[in-house]
Amino acid sequence: MHSGTSEHRDIYFLHEIGERIAAADPIHKVLELVVEVVTAVVKCDSCFVYVLEGCELILRASKNPHAEVVDRLKLRLGQGITGWVAENKKPVSIPGNASLDPRFQPFSELPEDRYEAFLSVPVLCRDKLVGVINVQHREPHVYSDRDLHLISTIGFLIGPEIEMARLDGENTKLSELSEARQLVEQAQAILQRDLGVTEEQAYRAMQRQSHQRRRSMKEIAEAVVLSDEIKRTEDGSGSLQRSTATV
Repeated sequence: MHSGTSEHRDIYFLHEIGERIAAADPIHKVLELVVEVVTAVVKCDSCFVYVLEGCELILRASKNPHAEVVDRLKLRLGQGITGWVAENKKPVSIPGNASLDPRFQPFSELPEDRYEAFLSVPVLCRDKLVGVINVQHREPHVYSDRDLHLISTIGFLIGPEIEMARLDGENTKLSELSEARQLVEQAQAILQRDLGVTEEQAYRAMQRQSHQRRRSMKEIAEAVVLSDEIKRTEDGSGSLQRSTATV
């Protein structure tokens, strides 16, 4: 990392995050850098970055090696201090005895629950919550306006990136749903043709197979379409062989 006056370091760190974002680094790499930067500028003992996904905050990056809880620890909006910050979109700064705060809620997986000082800052994109950044100290610690403003600024930088990643994920899911729907419709048409049934009967036949075989409708549809393609290929090869034989 960089040395120099605190003002110069702050600018350097913010520039580095902005540079990574401009270079289109994967979002998980950006969040890991955020943890590294926040830890360096605030000199905290712990740093967590939560991302809002649906109605839950999911831990996506951590200073300490919490491999067992990163990507798995989830909080509801309003749950604990972090959930309160997310729900109210306001920071919380507690210089000591954080566990005595009425909003505090312990998690047995995290030894940081025993830390004294706690700062939690919402990450926003156009006033919409997208995540929360937490820092903690083992000993009592007064968080300065600089700490709060710097972490808030980092939040302003990464907020749009988190939101874009979420939208990209939704678009991928929508694309997959569209593909599955097209496959099901194609399989329905094949069954209607081959079995002489209605569209609804063809759909129900695939639905029954889906339940019996414990496979998704997309998988059943793929099997029907593949079977039809194989049959048409073999029929075409047979016709070609017969035509050649008569020449």
